[in-house]
Amino acid sequence: MTSWIDDPAGGRARGPGGLARAWVEALGRPRRLFANGVSPGDQAPALTFAVAVAGAFTLGWVVADPTAVPGIVVSVPVSALVAFLVVVALAAPVGLHLTAAVATVSVILASVEVRDGLSLRDRGGVSETVQVVAYASSPMALAGPPVPALRIACGAYAAALLLIGFRVVHGTSWPRTLVAGIPPALLGYGVGYRVIASARTLFA
Repeated sequence: MTSWIDDPAGGRARGPGGLARAWVEALGRPRRLFANGVSPGDQAPALTFAVAVAGAFTLGWVVADPTAVPGIVVSVPVSALVAFLVVVALAAPVGLHLTAAVATVSVILASVEVRDGLSLRDRGGVSETVQVVAYASSPMALAGPPVPALRIACGAYAAALLLIGFRVVHGTSWPRTLVAGIPPALLGYGVGYRVIASARTLFA
């Protein structure tokens, strides 16, 4: 997941400009992004993108609600910095790995056909699944402030982008896309970005 390929067939541009363009395209033209920007083996830009989204989410949360900063040390700014570094260096990569693993299993299960025995439909590979999960998280960069309605809206948008990405990259039908997309969306965006907790707060 951390290897960069020299000449991707498509794939994303490198650097901050490439991240910004990918974010804008994911929000505005997701089908184009998933069709042209997801390339076999080109996972490092997706990992960088996911880390950047998680960092923006954390920064927005800390700025909007300083009381959410864990008391790691006496100084609140230092505690906020430590928490931010833990998110970008550990929590975001681990979260992407876990969500991508669930997504991979879901895609495989959704691709199974029963015709004269079990068989798998043609689909994209694991690296493409990782990239879809990462780029679909783009709305969560805006969900940092602890406003339940905002987080729910961003989570719903991210889930929709994930379904579109699976549909484009794996060529699944909509029923199969739902089977493949709902579990990783619930884990990655619902739990990881606290969308489920926000829904409980809003509808309690």
